[in-house]
Amino acid sequence: MTHDSPGTAAPATPRDLETTAALLALVRQGDAAARERLVRRYLPILRRWARGRLPGSARDLAETDDLVQLTLIRALSHVKDFEPRYEGAFLAYLRRALLNAVRDEIRRARRRPQREPLDPEIEDLSASVVEQAIGREALERYEAALAELPEDQREAVILRLEFGFTHQEVADALGKQSSNAARMMVARAVVRVVEAMDESSG
Repeated sequence: MTHDSPGTAAPATPRDLETTAALLALVRQGDAAARERLVRRYLPILRRWARGRLPGSARDLAETDDLVQLTLIRALSHVKDFEPRYEGAFLAYLRRALLNAVRDEIRRARRRPQREPLDPEIEDLSASVVEQAIGREALERYEAALAELPEDQREAVILRLEFGFTHQEVADALGKQSSNAARMMVARAVVRVVEAMDESSG
């Protein structure tokens, strides 16, 4: 398992993403070096994403970095079941796997007793960064709205809003002709997400 420290690997760029499918093909053939390169490529991106999703109470039970690495290694062990239609699909695939792992960790954290009383002067950090920003109910509505989108629109929203890709990077990752095409796709998808969230809250 890779144990490089945060920030030692640069996030994937469009040029990097162009070779992801080739690396996945090598991993399927048992190429350990290709597997390691994929880990180094996606580990920093997934770490940043997970730190916004995993509550403080769960981080006491499993370090975020360890959870991310374990999830990535497990995902790569099942890569034979994954056939990317375009490069950005692999990051969305990893995001789904990591989201499931985060949810499992949160459930485990809630089942365990509090090990020591919380200092009442310390701010409650049980919610994740995302939950603190928009609230748990809104986060659940957001996930439900995402699930209703067509796959390419869902992945466009995830890449743009959650992983911070530029519109050009979204275009490269999803095989769109231009950054404007990606911008329009993201805009339409976000409108659909907002509308679905509004309907579910009514």
